[in-house]
Amino acid sequence: MKKTIFAALAVAAIAPATMAENNEKFDYVVDRFADIEVLRYKVPDFENLTLNQKALVYYLTEAALWGRDILWDQNCIFNLPLRNALEMAYAGYNGDPNDPDYRAFEKYLKQVWFGNGIHHHYSMDKFVPEFSREFFRKQLSGIGLQPSSVAIFEDIVFNPDRVAKRVNQADGVDLITTSACNFYGGGITQAEVEAFYNAKKDTTDLTPVSYGLNSRLVKDSDGQIREQVYKMGGYYSNHIGKIVENLEQAKKYAENDAQRKTIELLIEFYRTGSLEKFDEYSIEWAEDTASKVDFINGFIESYGDPLGMKGSWESIVNFKNDKASHRTEVISNAAQWFEDHSPVDPRFRKDKVKGVSAKVITAAILAGDSYPSTPIGINLPNSNWIRAAHGSKSVTLENITEAYDEASHGNGFNEEFVIDQPTRDLLDQYLFITDNLHTDLHECLGHGSGRLLPGVDPDALKAHGSTLEEARADLFALYYLADPKLVELGVLDNPEAYKAEYYKYILNGLMTQLMRIEPGKDVEEAHMRNRKLIAEWVYEKGKPENVIEYVTIDGKTFIRINDYQRLRALFGELLAEVQRIKSEGDYEAGRNLVETYAVKVDPKIHREVLDRYARLSIAPYKGFVNPVYTPVYDNDGNLVDVTIAYTEDYPMQMLRYSRDYSMPIR
Repeated sequence: MKKTIFAALAVAAIAPATMAENNEKFDYVVDRFADIEVLRYKVPDFENLTLNQKALVYYLTEAALWGRDILWDQNCIFNLPLRNALEMAYAGYNGDPNDPDYRAFEKYLKQVWFGNGIHHHYSMDKFVPEFSREFFRKQLSGIGLQPSSVAIFEDIVFNPDRVAKRVNQADGVDLITTSACNFYGGGITQAEVEAFYNAKKDTTDLTPVSYGLNSRLVKDSDGQIREQVYKMGGYYSNHIGKIVENLEQAKKYAENDAQRKTIELLIEFYRTGSLEKFDEYSIEWAEDTASKVDFINGFIESYGDPLGMKGSWESIVNFKNDKASHRTEVISNAAQWFEDHSPVDPRFRKDKVKGVSAKVITAAILAGDSYPSTPIGINLPNSNWIRAAHGSKSVTLENITEAYDEASHGNGFNEEFVIDQPTRDLLDQYLFITDNLHTDLHECLGHGSGRLLPGVDPDALKAHGSTLEEARADLFALYYLADPKLVELGVLDNPEAYKAEYYKYILNGLMTQLMRIEPGKDVEEAHMRNRKLIAEWVYEKGKPENVIEYVTIDGKTFIRINDYQRLRALFGELLAEVQRIKSEGDYEAGRNLVETYAVKVDPKIHREVLDRYARLSIAPYKGFVNPVYTPVYDNDGNLVDVTIAYTEDYPMQMLRYSRDYSMPIR
């Protein structure tokens, strides 16, 4: 269902031996600033695609890049005008490049680019400028802005209370009025949003649309609330028109009738804004398992909405890695076995698992909410009834995990945080495969497992829904990673290999992911809450048997797992409870689980983790620049090739995207 966005921790932080070959000359690391490292990823075998497949990839990438401004605007209403001002000032700067104010200004702009706006992509906090107000005023005045406009931008950038949090998940407050995201217009409260959409829902409808997915909710001057729908002739009509224009071109190169129909339905969705049409497209997309080239494009994941309803715009274009897909195909073919043997109550299992398809892909372009920071695994569609009736499609982005792995060699993490040499050896030998398998199981089976009881609202868990859904999928993957079935299926060659992923996961959930949190702050991002919830719960429940313990060695805290099999059983117990909560729509139980185990941080452990990380100089967050695709034509104007190049640096790419893929919204 939801995508996993933990690659930087899961793969890059603990670096096992590489599986890549001949990468010595490929420059993976492109830029480093603040808490971020920007990488480059390879697109192996693009040159081996047919001309039609290359053309299909090219036009789909163009359709992907035209959605960029939609995502920026969704993240905060001030993002696009401020980005324009910052980029003009950056491009026009003619002062000393070593001026500390300028260096801080450049760092701030790079952060804004990475966050697709003025808020951090993970913490959701507004970036704090390190340049002076005087420098800022001078640069913006220098590009011709009026003093009133400069004053507005200055307040947005420097006032810590202005649009302070993009997505607020704090318990007990109005999540709409305290969030800076632009899915809701001014003056709208959480109660009004919930009432608006509750009035639309029919609890007897067995095939409900994803209400609100592709719209912005606004309140008119007369107090009436209405939706601004993203579509041609509607909200962001010009950009969506460009997306459609390139999808029309891509359709000409479709590999088969099913893929052509998928693209046609997506075009119709963009033309009408109809969520019923989006469901038709999603069904056709999920059932197309024959095409080599594939893509996602649209309003998909809802992490950017504090209520988990509105879809952030994103796109990924990819093609199948045939060799690596063998393991995911083996797992997905056994989907019914996994469902039947799940430790959850039989009432919440699916009697018949339908249409679970999985593959390993090579990402060709990342865009919207999947760029620069990207998932390493995706399971779609998100609609519960579509997954139950028509199945789902899962992908693992292995060229992305490989880039993380290659860029992280020799970073010293294992020596600093892993308890002993035998455990480090275990990670070196098995973490890359078990981590990819965890992603496969999470996406291929975890999100597609289980079912809601009849009449349960898919949005019943409200703000905690995303965290609990990610926990459900992670727990499913963790439980089965230790099952002998994986050795029987031939995807693991050692029944002890799972211990590598178990150790990494618990270490990350209890300790090392805290390097992403500022002192005194709570955990707020859904994936981080998920990992903390699981790790803290199994630690607490396993205390009587000392399943997991904190160990102090030379003044440093380490994690030791004393009973891996009991840990697996605890994962199963928690999976059963989280599935019950989701299946029954038990909001209070879900809220208590999240608030008890997933939110608060031990300040002593937190301080230690931050200090130890600081000595390693590892960037907590990683993202990517895209390759550049160029169509080649003969003298008669016929397309004869599409070339790929890895030539752009980070600022160059961001400035080109702003120049070439921006226009007025209507």
